[in-house]
Amino acid sequence: MSCLYITEKNDLNRYGKQAKLDYLDWLNVLAMLTIFFFHCARFFNHEDWHVKNSQLSEGLSLFVVVVSQWIMPLFFMLSGISSYYSLSTRKWPQYIWNRLLRLVVPFIFGIFAFLIPLQVWIERISHAQFDGSFIEFYPHYFEGLYAFGGNFAWMGLHLWYLEMLFVFTLLTLPLFVFFKMERFRKQISEISMFFAKNGAVFLLSIPLFLMELVVNLQPDGVGMRAFGGWSPFSYLVIFVIGFFIAFNPICSEAFENSRYIALILCLMISSLMIFNVIDLAILGKFSYPVTIFARAFNSWCWLVSIFGFGAKHLNFNSEIKIYAREATLPFYIIHQTVIVIIGFYIVNWGISIVLKYLLLSTFSFIIITFIYELFVKRIGALRFLFGMKSSR
Repeated sequence: MSCLYITEKNDLNRYGKQAKLDYLDWLNVLAMLTIFFFHCARFFNHEDWHVKNSQLSEGLSLFVVVVSQWIMPLFFMLSGISSYYSLSTRKWPQYIWNRLLRLVVPFIFGIFAFLIPLQVWIERISHAQFDGSFIEFYPHYFEGLYAFGGNFAWMGLHLWYLEMLFVFTLLTLPLFVFFKMERFRKQISEISMFFAKNGAVFLLSIPLFLMELVVNLQPDGVGMRAFGGWSPFSYLVIFVIGFFIAFNPICSEAFENSRYIALILCLMISSLMIFNVIDLAILGKFSYPVTIFARAFNSWCWLVSIFGFGAKHLNFNSEIKIYAREATLPFYIIHQTVIVIIGFYIVNWGISIVLKYLLLSTFSFIIITFIYELFVKRIGALRFLFGMKSSR
């Protein structure tokens, strides 16, 4: 997902210390594994999906609720950081071209090739909205827009992240180029230094809170949560914050120093939100801002905790990380289609939910890895279509 993260080993902060960025690669890889298990759980949770198991699970529903509070914000945070380092090594036309190849090419390939149409076909079959083979369905795939009564998945289903990230790339380019101008770099860096002080990192939740406060006034419009549980405008705020904190690698120390308090806070707030410990009705007219603040602050605490523990324990390189980093984008593009296909064929198996989840996740992971290793990784045309660099 945040498969665009770029580590620059020679980036130096203004104190002359080398920026240790290996942990960001690891967070990228681990986040991708989390979204894989998250989508496997969607087969069993209580919300509608492309295909649903014959029995649903309270435990996996809880897992989906908890993970959705931070997983997509994590991806956009990493992507904002990625944009900073990408613009440090490229001129802006190269930056746009790189994003075009890495985002738009696989997005277009996915929505027109079998990856996304297959998921729509299975959804129509499992919801008794179509009766026929995939070959028979494919011409109907272009009839109308998905989510508006039709079939064509204009947003790419799980590939919506690629589409949205490219839009963010274009929207924020003038701002990011302005930030990177030599005459402003020092000022921006000094501002970001403020948030490296103890506790100040939590203040970065305020922009997210203010955006959520505004967009949630229109839950069916700008506040629509169809994309990963958050408004696109909230993702845009997190994306910009990621770029901003990358100005000073020392900011990672602030996350690291605050990791325990952030973990305690996010676990407490998540528990209060999920189990409705507090009756918001007693807050009267303040219930709306309190609810929005809790959601935004909780998400930010998850991010501080994740980045903090990552900076502390994952700042090392390895062959596994190098391999997984290259595989992340193709894995993301392929994973949900494979999960949906396997789920479709095991939906009525008379086995326990735990065993079925293990089978779904295990076989999906093996097949995705098999497709990547034997085909995508080794065939030049597929490398291009899946947003990978050409093989050396």
